[in-house]
Amino acid sequence: MRILLVEDDPLLGDGLAAALGAQGFVVDWFTDGPQADAALAGAPYDAVVLDLGLPGEDGLHWLGRWRAAGQRTPVLVLTARDALEQRIAGLDTGADDYLIKPIDAAELAARLRAVRRRLAGRSEPVWTHGPLSYRPEAKSTLWQGQPVELTARETALLELFLSHPQRVLSKEVLLEKLYSWDQAVESNVLEVHIHHLRKKLHAKVVKTVRGLGYALGPAEELA
Repeated sequence: MRILLVEDDPLLGDGLAAALGAQGFVVDWFTDGPQADAALAGAPYDAVVLDLGLPGEDGLHWLGRWRAAGQRTPVLVLTARDALEQRIAGLDTGADDYLIKPIDAAELAARLRAVRRRLAGRSEPVWTHGPLSYRPEAKSTLWQGQPVELTARETALLELFLSHPQRVLSKEVLLEKLYSWDQAVESNVLEVHIHHLRKKLHAKVVKTVRGLGYALGPAEELA
């Protein structure tokens, strides 16, 4: 799950980016609205974590601007403003959730996972696909009831396919979801991850759609 974090406090921003990264999120961290606006226009984020107390135009301004432009990426607002009227203003402007500082990173991660479930149309804590079971909160994978050890990247990739079971995902989109903008990526890294998923789970767990990308293999072919 790729997250756009917009927080101008260097200690809080660094801490949240590290904590979310340790839980498997890919985090791009920016410190002001114009940087975040450019990033959101150029990359497919799953959610935005937005501080309201930004320098210059505050977070509420940018949230309103994004919603007015038709941007529907979920936004979780972080703020020290605990007045009821201000919380209502944020939600009415288009925020999907609200957290008041000081922020607990574990709670933030849980709320982001809840956003992911809503986006995928799933509310259950375990996702199943044929003999494959995946628990997103624990990042644990079972194949035919037996645990399978996946790396963090393999887990993130599997989660992407399970989140979009009917979609063909291009190589570009998959790489953008798996790696932040400032990470160096080898040309064949995606193919290596997919090879490992097929080896550890099933040869047809990910299917290649020639000229378009990759998709989750049909459940009935995974027996």
